[in-house]
Amino acid sequence: MLHDRLLVELDNEAGERRSSGGIVIPATAAMGARRLSWSKVVAVGPNARAVEVGDRVLFDADEKAEVEVHGEVYVVMRERDVHAVAADRLGTASTGLYL
Repeated sequence: MLHDRLLVELDNEAGERRSSGGIVIPATAAMGARRLSWSKVVAVGPNARAVEVGDRVLFDADEKAEVEVHGEVYVVMRERDVHAVAADRLGTASTGLYL
């Protein structure tokens, strides 16, 4: 990866969802508000400051560039397009989220 780019692995959970009443909502259903997605970081560029490999990041799925590597689909994005970072490396002293 170059500069501040991130390579993230799409979650399989991003497809169908279930409402609290048990109704299945397909991934293609239109929503009134934009839905953000969580994904796991698999590679980072040398200029990424707040994100490391293994972190989970929250980003807007509408602004993504997909790429296929060895038959797997990943998303390439800039670090500035990340809305939040969930990191295990911070331990119990903090929430693990950068906003």
